[in-house]
Amino acid sequence: VRWMMYWIVFALFTVTETFTDLLVSWFPFYYEIKMAFVIWLLSPYTRGASLLYRKFVHPTLSRKEKEIDTYIVQARERSYETMVRFGKRGFNMAATAAVQAAVKSQGALAGRLRSFSMQDLRSIPDE
Repeated sequence: VRWMMYWIVFALFTVTETFTDLLVSWFPFYYEIKMAFVIWLLSPYTRGASLLYRKFVHPTLSRKEKEIDTYIVQARERSYETMVRFGKRGFNMAATAAVQAAVKSQGALAGRLRSFSMQDLRSIPDE
């Protein structure tokens, strides 16, 4: 449970850091403060991640639980429909490519068969 809390808080920190890093990175000792914060989150003595998770993340997730569940159901339904649509599209592209390759290679195959015709074989001198 402790590691779950840490990774959830760290993931939220990473997401927010991505946006705030551009705006705040000029601040003196910014990277040192950021490292100290990550160590504070990770430390078993301070239990920073556990504190932040219990104070902020868990209450927010509990309040929004029904909305999150509906979004998960919608995402599952949409992902199935999307996979079916892309699967059909992929099979159509593969079938089209196979037919085009067969049509193109048919000319090459006819040329090779023609090169082994009796007329061509007669032109080879007997030695």
